[in-house]
Amino acid sequence: MKKKVLLLASIVMTAAFVATACGTSAPTTPTTAPTTPAAKKILRTNNSSEPGSLDPALAQGTHESWVLDHTFEGLMKRSKEGLIVEGVAEKYTLADDQVTYTFTLRDDAKWSNGEKVTAQDFEFAWKRVLDPALAADYSYQMFYLKNGAKYNSGEAKVEDVGVKAIDEKTLEVVLEVPTAYFLELTAFYTYYPVNKKLVESNADWAKDPKTYVSNGPFKLTDWVHNASIKLEKTDTYYDAANVKLDGIEFAILEDATTAWQKYEGGEFDFLTPIPGPVVGQLKASNSSELVIGTDLATYYYNFNSKRAPFDNAKVRRGLSMAIDRKTIVEKITMGGQTPAEGVVPFGMFDENNTEYRTAVGNLIKYDLTEAKKVFEEGLAEAGMTLAQFNAKGFKLLYNTSETHKKIAEAVQNMWKTSLGVEIGLENVEFQVKLDREKAGDYDISRAGWIGDYADPMTFIDLWETTSSYNDAKFSNAEYDKLVAESKATVDQKVRMENMRKAEKLLMEQMPIAPVYFYTQPYVQKSYVSGIYKPINRYPYFIYADINK
Repeated sequence: MKKKVLLLASIVMTAAFVATACGTSAPTTPTTAPTTPAAKKILRTNNSSEPGSLDPALAQGTHESWVLDHTFEGLMKRSKEGLIVEGVAEKYTLADDQVTYTFTLRDDAKWSNGEKVTAQDFEFAWKRVLDPALAADYSYQMFYLKNGAKYNSGEAKVEDVGVKAIDEKTLEVVLEVPTAYFLELTAFYTYYPVNKKLVESNADWAKDPKTYVSNGPFKLTDWVHNASIKLEKTDTYYDAANVKLDGIEFAILEDATTAWQKYEGGEFDFLTPIPGPVVGQLKASNSSELVIGTDLATYYYNFNSKRAPFDNAKVRRGLSMAIDRKTIVEKITMGGQTPAEGVVPFGMFDENNTEYRTAVGNLIKYDLTEAKKVFEEGLAEAGMTLAQFNAKGFKLLYNTSETHKKIAEAVQNMWKTSLGVEIGLENVEFQVKLDREKAGDYDISRAGWIGDYADPMTFIDLWETTSSYNDAKFSNAEYDKLVAESKATVDQKVRMENMRKAEKLLMEQMPIAPVYFYTQPYVQKSYVSGIYKPINRYPYFIYADINK
């Protein structure tokens, strides 16, 4: 409304000037007419789900990290070219021992409240993630730090953890073992700093935009729960001169069809995810607005291995073998996804610098005859008949989404047709799904994982017995041993061979049923430019622009 009033005033003033000029023969000096202030550049999109927390230490999914990746920045960051480059860190060195890093912070790194970002902020933030009292789901990502795991389990003191502020600008980090992908981890949101002084004085700082302080290109200015999140450009950001947007507005709509309708109606400038049929239509019409983004991610189903009969590997394998993955990606998702061949997707390399996935091979089988045989054997071992199984009323849990619903309905029908199995469907909000998985309150659940870093370990270590994200409640001593040995060595051949063995073991036990390897289709209006998508993150708007 304010813009309309300003525009009307401008028109009236211009009209008055013209009338005066026409009514006199006296010469006039050319006058510049008042101009309407340029409209703010606000990029509008949809976040799909309500965040559980916008505290970097407590966040656990893309519904949170997409916001955090625009409000915070780590020691390193992802460039437009997909490289890991210096962020808050101006430079770094790695000692000859291959475990001691020294990071020097930028002089111009500031918080959104104008205070300086210090090495003490990083030390505090990382140790806070490890603090057992915080119970952060992602605490294990800090176990790379010397004594990180021991402090988290109460076997060491906080001062024993391998991160220390030498002075305001210098952060010393000591790892347990050499870790090739550690620099990439420092660009991950769990490693983002928090303002030590603020967090110590206000435990609820991340719940209210009025008290929210961050160090990235944008700051949180408004959060209407289950409705919208608004970000505003941060003038204190060291690279603010290259940030062209004035802000970002995230709606929070779980229904992808409704979100698409809003995009079509001009209410959004960018959108992901997109309903599968829409992706198919856009591809068929060669739409200039459609982009098929690459993704380092796997879509899968968890089996609750603590609940009979899903505690039987044959039952799990039988259900997995009855899933027609090719039909799902060709008829439902239609965004260039590929049927899963294991838990580790394509896009990462082994000790020979060749595709890891190719070397491991396809570990997923689709065989309806064998599926029925194995499933029935598993039920018999579990002391259960098919009729008893069906009488249990087991359900497949998924978070609200038209695509998840269609995939679940398809799998439900495949199991019914091929195995005679009757599985109900239950949809809930994303955060509710996450909470129920953590509590083990489900039979089968839909899940997905985007790699935190570009190494197969980001998928393999999910199913260690003690992993925070082992929602299938899987436990296997040999698997744990292979993962631990892989993490404890710098010998790439040993690392990779152990991970290959671990993945094969996992697919024999089948605590999860991988369905497909993701892509990330998205659409953006023709007037939007500068968006880029790292292989394992949601698209970045940091250097986006709007020119209508």
